[in-house]
Amino acid sequence: MITDFCSADGDITQKGYEKKRAKLLAPYVPQTQGVDPALQKESKPQMPVPSAAPASASSSSSSSSSKFHRARSGGARDERYRSDIHTEAVQAALAKHKEQKMALPMPTKRRSTFVQSPADACTPPDTSSASEDEGSLRRQAALSAALHQSLQNAESWINRSVQGSSTSSSASSTLSHGEGKGTSGSLADVFANTRIESFSVPPDVTATTSTPSARPAAIDLPPSGIVKGMHKGSNRSSLMDTADGVPVSSRVSTKIQQLLNTLKRPKRPPLKEFFVDDFEEIVEVPQPDPNQPKPEGRQMTPVKGEPLGVVCNWPPALEAALQRWGTTQAKCPCLTALDVTGKPVYTLTYGKLWSRSLKLAYTLLNKLGTKNEPVLKPGDRVALVYPNNDPVMFMVAFYGCLLAEVIPVPIEVPLTRKDAGGQQIGFLLGSCGIALALTTEVCLKGLPKTQNGEIVQFKGWPRLKWVVTDSKYLSKSPKDWQPNISAAGTEPAYIEYKTSKEGSVMGVTVSRVAMLAHCQALSQACNYSEGETIVNVLDFKKDAGLWHGILTNVMNKLHTISVPYSVMKTCPLSWVQRVHAHKAKVALVKCRDLHWAMMAHRDQRDVSLSSLRMLIVTDGANPWSVSSCDAFLSLFQSHGLKPEAICPCATSPEAMTVAIRRPGVPGAPLPGRAILSMNGLSFGVIRVNTEDKNSALTVQDVGHVMPGGMMCIVKPDGPPQLCKTDEIGEICVSSRAGGMMYYGLAGVTKNTFEVIPVNSSGSPVGEVPFVRSGLLGFVGPGSLVFVVGKMDGLLTVSGRRHNADDIVATGLAVESIKTVYRGRIAVFSVSVFYDERIVVVAEQRPDASEEDSFQWMSRVLQAIDSIHQVGVYCLALVPANTLPKTPLGGIHISQTKQHFLEGSLHPCNILMCPHTCVTNLPKPRQKQPGVGPASVMVGNLVAGKRIAQASGRDLGQIEDNDLVKKHQFLTEVLQWRAQATPDHPLFLLLNAKGTTVCTATCLQLHKKAERIASVLCDKGHLNAGDNVVLLYPPGIELITAFYGCLYSGCVPVTVRPPHAQSLVATLPTVRMIVEVSKAACILTTQTLMRLLKSREAAGAVDVKTWPTIIDTDDLPRKRLAQIYKPPTPEMLAYLDFSVSTTGMLTGVKMSHAAVSGLCRAIKLQCELYSSRQIAICLDPYCGLGFVLWCLCSVYSGHQSILIPPMELESNLFLWLSTVSQYKIRDTFCSYSVMELCTKGLGNQVEMLKARGINLSCVRTCVVVAEERPRVSLTHSFSKLFKDIGLSPRAVSTTFGSRVNVAICLQGTSGPDPTTVYVDLKSLRHDRVRLVERGAPQSLLLSESGKILPGVKVVIVNPETKGPLGDSHLGEIWVNSPHTASGYYTIYDNETLQADHFNTRLSFGDAAQTLWARTGYLGFVRRTELTAASGGGQGGKWAQGWAEHSRAGDGHRAGAGLGRTLWGHGADALGAHRLPGVCQENRADRCQRRWAGLGGKWAQGWEGNGHRAGLGTAGLGMGTGQGLGWAGQGALGTRRRRSGRAPATWGLSGEQS
Repeated sequence: MITDFCSADGDITQKGYEKKRAKLLAPYVPQTQGVDPALQKESKPQMPVPSAAPASASSSSSSSSSKFHRARSGGARDERYRSDIHTEAVQAALAKHKEQKMALPMPTKRRSTFVQSPADACTPPDTSSASEDEGSLRRQAALSAALHQSLQNAESWINRSVQGSSTSSSASSTLSHGEGKGTSGSLADVFANTRIESFSVPPDVTATTSTPSARPAAIDLPPSGIVKGMHKGSNRSSLMDTADGVPVSSRVSTKIQQLLNTLKRPKRPPLKEFFVDDFEEIVEVPQPDPNQPKPEGRQMTPVKGEPLGVVCNWPPALEAALQRWGTTQAKCPCLTALDVTGKPVYTLTYGKLWSRSLKLAYTLLNKLGTKNEPVLKPGDRVALVYPNNDPVMFMVAFYGCLLAEVIPVPIEVPLTRKDAGGQQIGFLLGSCGIALALTTEVCLKGLPKTQNGEIVQFKGWPRLKWVVTDSKYLSKSPKDWQPNISAAGTEPAYIEYKTSKEGSVMGVTVSRVAMLAHCQALSQACNYSEGETIVNVLDFKKDAGLWHGILTNVMNKLHTISVPYSVMKTCPLSWVQRVHAHKAKVALVKCRDLHWAMMAHRDQRDVSLSSLRMLIVTDGANPWSVSSCDAFLSLFQSHGLKPEAICPCATSPEAMTVAIRRPGVPGAPLPGRAILSMNGLSFGVIRVNTEDKNSALTVQDVGHVMPGGMMCIVKPDGPPQLCKTDEIGEICVSSRAGGMMYYGLAGVTKNTFEVIPVNSSGSPVGEVPFVRSGLLGFVGPGSLVFVVGKMDGLLTVSGRRHNADDIVATGLAVESIKTVYRGRIAVFSVSVFYDERIVVVAEQRPDASEEDSFQWMSRVLQAIDSIHQVGVYCLALVPANTLPKTPLGGIHISQTKQHFLEGSLHPCNILMCPHTCVTNLPKPRQKQPGVGPASVMVGNLVAGKRIAQASGRDLGQIEDNDLVKKHQFLTEVLQWRAQATPDHPLFLLLNAKGTTVCTATCLQLHKKAERIASVLCDKGHLNAGDNVVLLYPPGIELITAFYGCLYSGCVPVTVRPPHAQSLVATLPTVRMIVEVSKAACILTTQTLMRLLKSREAAGAVDVKTWPTIIDTDDLPRKRLAQIYKPPTPEMLAYLDFSVSTTGMLTGVKMSHAAVSGLCRAIKLQCELYSSRQIAICLDPYCGLGFVLWCLCSVYSGHQSILIPPMELESNLFLWLSTVSQYKIRDTFCSYSVMELCTKGLGNQVEMLKARGINLSCVRTCVVVAEERPRVSLTHSFSKLFKDIGLSPRAVSTTFGSRVNVAICLQGTSGPDPTTVYVDLKSLRHDRVRLVERGAPQSLLLSESGKILPGVKVVIVNPETKGPLGDSHLGEIWVNSPHTASGYYTIYDNETLQADHFNTRLSFGDAAQTLWARTGYLGFVRRTELTAASGGGQGGKWAQGWAEHSRAGDGHRAGAGLGRTLWGHGADALGAHRLPGVCQENRADRCQRRWAGLGGKWAQGWEGNGHRAGLGTAGLGMGTGQGLGWAGQGALGTRRRRSGRAPATWGLSGEQS
C-alpha cells in the first residue's frame, strides 16, 4: 500500500517517502517528534474492534388540507358497484375487526436484517469532482490508511482499502459520522500497521455479508463485482497495489505502471453506468411470499368464435347500405331523438339521412374553399363536436364525412377553457392534424366566447375553423354529383378517442373494412333483423353506443330510439317507457341505467318489457355488474322481462366488441357464476373461494367470442406469454373487426395492435397478430369469457394486483350513504419509494359531520385491509362536486390524480397511513467504528485536501473613511448626516401608479425620529431597554418609527400588520409576537389602531390585553431633550422576529455592533455611496429585507427607492418600470415578487417593450431569501426578460439564516454566480460529486452568492462538530461581526440554544473561534476566478435545510428537496426555511409535497418530547402533542382520533 502514497507525487524511494511524510505531519503530531517512522512500521498490528449493529429507523406521516374551486355539477352514483353480498361481507369483516379490538396494523419499529450495501456502488467514478486535479484524486487511497489504522490491523485495513475506488470522491468523507472511542494517541501508531508483506484473499464485494463489520457502508466500490485487474480467487502475497487497486509486480516502475493505468482508465465512465438504478441498494426489497398461490394448469390455447356467416344481401360497404335504404326505404324511421322530458321530438328517416349526408359531403368537398384550393380533401381529419342530446345532427355529420371520404373524429363539447382532460383532447386534435370542426348552430352559440365574440382558444387545442352543419347552411349537390362509394378497404373510416390510465388521449383508428366486419359480427351475434327497434341509452359518439346505434343500425335498417344522458338524470325510467311504448326488441344500457330504473320504479308500474329479446349490458366487463343485473331481473321479471334476455358484453376501444352473451333459449338454465378468491386474484390466479367468504368476488360471464374472432389470454406485463388455464391475464383478440392503430403513434401501436403471443419458452405461437383489449380475465368452462377488471384500473402493490373497481365497491359497502356524495369515489395509485401506493379520494356530502366522516374513513381502511389485504396510503374527502368530471358526469380519474400530485386537490378531511403500506423504507446506514474526527482531518491533510472553509474580504484591511472611527452607532450616523447633508434624499416611496407619495431627507428623518422618541418618553412613559412593537405597512413611517425608538433607547420590534380581510388568520400571529417580545407599547397608524380595537379583531384575540397603543399620524412638535446613546456597542439594538414556513416563530437579538458591522459589510460588497440609487421591492419586517429597507441607506448615504410588494397586485409593471425609469443599477426583490412578475408578465414582453421598459441598466438583481436558491425561477426570469435588456448574469441570490441574516450577497466586483450539477446518489452519503448537465439523478444547484466581508464560513459534520474537507456536505457554520447575539425567548432561557450562536469546533481550530450554527446543509467550492482583492473567491452552495437523524439511522433521504437537522436529545436545531418554498407560501400549497413523495421521503424520529415530521413541504416541528403547520397565518390542526387506528393521523379543517 506504500505505493498508494508514492504514486500521488511521482516515483520516489521509500526513504524519500518517509521523510516527506514526517515533514508533512510534523506540525500536527508533536508527540511523535524524534521517532523514526521506519521503526514504527515494524510494530505489531492491533486487533480489530467489531462494529456496531445497524440501528433502526422509523417514519412518520403528514398531510394537509384546504379549499377548492367549485367545478361543474352532476355526477355518477354508486350503481356500478352495488352488491348486497359484498356489503354483507364488508360488514362481517368490520365486525371481525371489532372483535379483535384492532383498528389497523400497528406500526412497529423496524430493524433491518440486511447489511448496508452502499447506494453508490454503481456510482460512476468521479472524474469532475470539485476543483481537484488528477493527483489529488489518486491520493485518496492513502487517506483510507489514516482513517482505519487506529483500530484495525493491517490485514483488515488492506482488505477494505482494496474495495475503495481511487477515482471516487474522498472515500473517507462519510466515515466521519462518529468519533471512535479508542482513537490512537500517536499518529505514528496510525501508520505503524501499514505492512504489506502478507495479504489475504480480498473479500467478495458482490455478496451481502452477514457481519456488519465486513464492509464499511460509505466507501465507493468499483462498478463491477471484482476488483479491477484481479480475479476473486487470486493470491496477492507477491503483489502491490497502485492507486487504482491494480496489482503489479514490485519489479515494475510504479511511475510507468501508473502512466499505463492512467491511459487505460476512460476519461468518462461508460454510458450504461449512468442508468443503473440503485433502488435495491437504497430501500428494502420486499421478498415474495413463499406460500402465494401459483398457476398449476396447462398453457391455454386460443379460443375461436363461430364462423362469420356470409349473407347474400350484406353490402360491400356501410355507405352502400345507407345509399340502399335511403333510396329504396326512404320513409322508414332511422333515429328518434327525445326532448328533455323524455318524449320523442324528431324522427330522422333513412331518406332524410341520405339526402342530408349527401349535401354535407358535397359542401365539405366543394364549398369550403376554392376549386383549386379546397379546404378539405379525401383522407383529411375533421372533428365532430356535437352535444349528447343531439344524435340526429351527429349521425348526419358522421355519414356525411364517410361519404366525403374524410375521417371523422368525434369528441366532447368543451364547456370551459380548462375542462378536465381538455388539454389532452387538444393534443389528439393536433396530432391528427385537424383544422376543421363540425358542429350545430345551437352548440356553436353555447361555446365560451371572448369579449370580442370569438370562440376562446381552448387550452392545448390547435386553431380550428368551425363549420355549422345545419341544413339551411348546406348546399344541395348537383344531380350529376355522386359520392365515391367503393368496397370497404383498409383505409381509415373514423377515429375514436380513448383516454389512457395516465390521462393521455389517443385516437384508435378504425378502417372501413373493420367497421363493416364489426357490424356484420354484431348483426350475427345479436341476430338483428330489418325493421327492429332498439333503445340506446349510451353515448352515441363512441363505443357500443356508436357501434350499435349509429353503424349496425344503418346496416340492418333498424330504428334507434336515442335516450340522452340529460333525460336519464331527470327521468331515470324513460328508457323503460320507450321500450314499452315502441315494443323495442333490444336495449343498450349500463349498470347505472338498471339501478336508476329500479330507484324510479315506484313512479310508474304499468310498463311491459316482454318485447325485449336482448338487454345488452355494455359494462359487463365491470365485475360488479352481476348485482345490478340480478336486482333488475328480480324487480322487472313480473313486468315481462325474460331472464335469458340479459346479455352482458365486454368492449374496448382497441378490440371493439370482445365478447357478448347470446340470447338464451326460454326455459334453459342460465350460465353459472364464478365465485373467486380475491386473494388468489391479487396473485393473478383463479381459485374458487373456499376460505373466507368476505373476500370473495362473484363474476358473471360476458358470453362467447365474437363471430369470426379468436381470443387468447397473455400475461399483463412483460412479453405476451400465453397464460395457463387457471391464470388471470390480459384478453387479446384477433379479428378483422378491430382497431388498426393509434393514429400517429407507431411505437405504442406495435405494442398494442401487433401482438404475437409466445409460449413459455419464448417461441411465437403462430403468426396471427392479436390486439390487446385492456381487459383482464380468463376463459372458463364452455369457452365462456369472464372479465375481472381492466388494465387501466390495475394497481400493482408489492407484487400483488388489485383492481380499483374492487376497492371502490368495498368503500361503497361501508355505509357510504351518510358520508359519500352520490357514491363518487376515485381510486388510483401514486409511486412512492419505487412501488405503487393506493390513494382513495371521495366527495363528502355537504351535511356530513366531521365525526361521521372520520368514522367512515377509519372503517374503510379496516375493510380494505381485511378484504383486500392491502394498506391505503392516503384517504381524502373533498367537498361535493369538486372532483373533475368526465363529459357524462363520472369522475375523471387521471385528472384527479394530477390534482393530488400537484397539491390542488384541497381535501377537507384526510387520513394518511404510510405505515401500513410503505414497508420498503431506506436501509439503515451503519456507523463506522473507530474513526475519530481528528483522523479525518489528518487524512484530508495527507491526501492534500483543503478544509471546507471560506471567508470574505478582511474588514480590518479596509478602512471606510472616518465614518467607522467616529460613529459606532447608527443613531450617530443619522445625526451626522442630518448636519452634514441635511437635504440629501435617503428614501423615496412609490405607490401602485409609480408616483412618489413620500420622501425623506436626512434632516426630515432625524426630526421626525426625535418627535417619535419624545412621544415614547412622554406619552408612553417608556424607559431605555423597553421593547416597542412597530406595526406599519411598508413605507417611510416604519423607518422613522424605528429610529425614534433608537433615539429614546427603546428596542424596536417590526411586525407585519394584520390583513383587514383576514383578521382571524393574521391577527393571532401579531398577538403572539407582541406577547413573546414582552412589548411595552405598540406604535402604529390610526387606521391600524382602529383595526386592532375593532369588533372583528375581538373575535380573533382579546383586544383588552393589548399594551399601550400610540398612533404616530399627528405628532406634537416637541423636541427630545437628549438622544439616547448606548453605553456599549454590545447593547441590544432591535429584535428580529420571523415566522418560518414550518410555523416556527423565532426572534433573534441584534446588537448595535452587529448592525454597524452588517451595514458596513453590505456597503463594501455592493459599493454603496451617496450618489447611488437602489430599488427595493420586498417585505421590510425581518432578516435582510428589513436591513436593506431601514438601515443601509442611513449608514451608506445612498438613496433607496421603496416599492411595497403589495402594490404589484394592482400594477404588475411597477417594479420593472421603476427600475427602467430611474435607470437603477442594483435592485433587490423577494422570490414572491420575482414569481409574480414571471407568471404575470411572462407573456407580455411585447407590452413591456411598448411601454419603453428597458432593463439593460441593471447590473445586479438580487433575490433576498433565507433558503436554497430557486434555480428554475431565476433562470425563467432571466430568459423571459432578456428581450428587454436584462443581462443573464444580473440575477443572483443572497443567503442568510436566523443566526446571521446576511452570509452571502452577490457583490458588484465579484465573479458571476455559477451553477453546478451534483449527483444525488453521492448526496445521500454526504458527498458532493459534480456531474455534467443532463446526467441522470442529478440536482441543479446555484451558488448562493459571494461571502460578505468579515464573514467566515466552515462546513462541519453536525455530529462530531469537526470540520469537513472540500466537496463534502455538512452543516454551514458562520463567524462574523454581524451574527445575532442569541434567541429572544419569553423566559430569557437561552441555555437551550446556546450552542447555536457560540459553539466551537471539536478539533482543528487552534484559535478557538466562536461559530454560529445556521441549521443549513451546504458545501464550499473554490472558484477559478479571482476576486477584487486578487485572492481566490470561495463560492458557497446552500444545499437546503439540514437533516440529520440520530447516529445509525437511514440515508440522507430527500436530498433533492433539502434536508433538516434535528438536533441531539432535547436540543432541537430548528429548520429555518424549506428550500423551494417561498416564505410567503400559504398552507394551502403544503399538500403538494406530501402527494408527490416518490423517492423523497424523509424519516422522522421521536424522542425527548420532540417529533419531527416528513422532511418535505410546509410541515412544522412541535413539542408534546404533535405537529402544527402554518404559513402566513394559515393554521391547520393535526389530530389523533381516539378509538381509531393507533398510528393513523388525521388532518381536518379547511384553510382559513
